Amino acid sequence: MRNLIFALLLSVLFIGCQQKQDPVMVYTPRLLTTNEKFNDSPVGKESTFEIIVKQNDDTHELKEEYKIKFHDTLVRILMNKADPSSATERFSYAQFINSQKTTLLVQIADESGLPGPIYILALKGGMLNVASLYRPSTGDHDITLTKGIVQLGRAGYVINNDFYVTNVSARVYLIKRLDPEERIQGEFILSSPDKATLVFLTPTSLYQVHYESDVVFNEKISKPALDSTEEKLAWIRDNFSWEKNKKGITFLKFTDSDRIVDIKEFR
Repeated sequence: MRNLIFALLLSVLFIGCQQKQDPVMVYTPRLLTTNEKFNDSPVGKESTFEIIVKQNDDTHELKEEYKIKFHDTLVRILMNKADPSSATERFSYAQFINSQKTTLLVQIADESGLPGPIYILALKGGMLNVASLYRPSTGDHDITLTKGIVQLGRAGYVINNDFYVTNVSARVYLIKRLDPEERIQGEFILSSPDKATLVFLTPTSLYQVHYESDVVFNEKISKPALDSTEEKLAWIRDNFSWEKNKKGITFLKFTDSDRIVDIKEFR
């Protein structure tokens, strides 16, 4: 009799634990192929998303991870349609990118040492919309240039040389490529004072993109061998200055090395 009561108690505890588990929904992301705005207002007074922070004590694991709940449901993303086991709810990065807090920029936790896939999670039409920030590329240096999320102050984020994501307004722009078939084969090094022009240092030029209009300017260079980012910025500061074209777009152009440049222009 005692054993029967004990077994019943265990069953009740087991069922109670199961009932406490959050429901899970697996989402298959779509590829983002055009510029798009993600800034819907929340529906009702309830919070749309909840970011759950998990601290890891194991030094072999990521120090901090995140999980995302959409209303009361745990969000799981299917990274590979052909592999159901690729679905994961573990994120190494999660940040709201609009004041409405209905859009998140997230990155999958990847312990391989490479930047994990990056997605936009957004409320659209009352539903959760998941968009992948990935564009196929055949560039020879894609591995070294795939740096994940690079934050540009409070203005926004450069994603793998291929996307620019604005903060506050949650707009996503495709950065125009030098070659349509490959990711920009250069290092993102700085932006214009108005943050609208992105500058990439390639082996032969300063490739510059005004992301809102897709207007580009490719300033050819003959640069010395430089290692650190600080050295590269100093060299650019000494040899180039910001100038506006007839459309009011700001680009870096070669200038007289004797010109006095305000260092604030390059911060």
